[in-house]
Amino acid sequence: MSISKLKEDIIKEKLRAKTIAYRYEVGLSTVWLYAKQGKLTPIKISKRVTLFDIDEVSAFFNGKR
Repeated sequence: MSISKLKEDIIKEKLRAKTIAYRYEVGLSTVWLYAKQGKLTPIKISKRVTLFDIDEVSAFFNGKR
């Protein structure tokens, strides 16, 4: 498996904060607050890109509602 394929697989199962806010109808600042509080685990992949695990996000929001 090539490195680019591995990166693609990792990124495919992740969400950006803006996508989480839209999908779960919360403010973007709320997503970052949850990350700061340790309720969501941010994954920094570059200086300007942070992702969140889709399974963790789904479990958090579905358990919350």
